[in-house]
Amino acid sequence: MECEFPQVNSNKDEIKQIFEQTKTIAIVGCSPKEEKDSNMVAKYLKNAGFKIVPIYPKEDEILGEKVYRNLSDIPFDIDMVDIFRKPSVIASVVDEAIAKGGVKCIWTQIGLVNNDAAKIAEENGIKVVQSYCTKVEHKALIDSN
Repeated sequence: MECEFPQVNSNKDEIKQIFEQTKTIAIVGCSPKEEKDSNMVAKYLKNAGFKIVPIYPKEDEILGEKVYRNLSDIPFDIDMVDIFRKPSVIASVVDEAIAKGGVKCIWTQIGLVNNDAAKIAEENGIKVVQSYCTKVEHKALIDSN
């Protein structure tokens, strides 16, 4: 599979605004293993005051939060979907986010890009951030004091 460069992406001002307007973040691929990036990022975001919602195929609880199997199982609104899954899965996550409704941002972690899925998200009014780390960007733009 060829690596993609993001053709659809928010700029730093938009990213800052996304963080300021986000309260609830679904973490798709949130591992229960503390040494995994997804767990470390989720823990950081939780400690930064966001409500995190782990999406994982196993486990009942991660970081003290109820685990859901997919976005459609979550019985409340999600502002951001933070994806820690391979690029080939991103399109199905975007489709699920669109079907759920109310999602304002699709965010893919460093190295994860799917421009086709990003275009579909944007066409459906969802902001897109690709190949950035939520922890790194939040720390740089919001929590830099």
